[in-house]
Amino acid sequence: MQLFYHPEIEANDQEVIFPKDESKHIIKVLRKKTGDILDVTNGKGYFFQVEITVPSPSKCAAKIVSAEAQKKHEYFIHMAVAPTKLNDRYEWFLEKATEIGLDHVTPIICDHSERKVIKNDRYDRILQSAMKQSLKAYMPKLDEEIPFKEFCARDFSDYDQKFIAHCEEGQQRFSLKNRLAPKNKILILIGPEGDFSSEEINLAKAKGFEPVTLGESRLRTETAAVVATSYAAFVNEE
Repeated sequence: MQLFYHPEIEANDQEVIFPKDESKHIIKVLRKKTGDILDVTNGKGYFFQVEITVPSPSKCAAKIVSAEAQKKHEYFIHMAVAPTKLNDRYEWFLEKATEIGLDHVTPIICDHSERKVIKNDRYDRILQSAMKQSLKAYMPKLDEEIPFKEFCARDFSDYDQKFIAHCEEGQQRFSLKNRLAPKNKILILIGPEGDFSSEEINLAKAKGFEPVTLGESRLRTETAAVVATSYAAFVNEE
């Protein structure tokens, strides 16, 4: 199954017109023609089957044959992760976490962050590609980057569990995989290569974030983020 993405298609629509880049890929690269059936998601919980009616490489049109709502998993994973110095490492995290079951991601700029500017358009394309590759009907939400202190000023009252993973010695930390509970709305903070500062750790704790460790090994930012996402998804496996 090859899955296409069209964020504007809705369940009650009769027809869909693909943008130029997707149209070119469908007609020129994949050589699809009139009558061919495509599988499409809107990233909002629906799978569609559409039949090509106008095989134009600049404006491919198709009629909607079926629309099927997909059940969303019974948990919610929000990862707030500092951008990595090497951009491709963060992109790797976005790709793998989406495949695992990421719902929401916020790039946080911390005291020790070496990268303070990100390219959201690029990250959005990574999320789209991972969603399609893993045949998911829900597109993770991607926030703009935000300073850590501003992020901590938000209201987190609707989260069931909140964690900050850090490596600072001398502070009590719990094992994340032993603290996670199923069917919860979870928020996990992962810091930059230089870890969170002491001030940031204390600020998060004051906001109700529980300090946790991901194990004995010292992990890279992107590895820690994928491991944390995996733990959260694992406790929800049936």
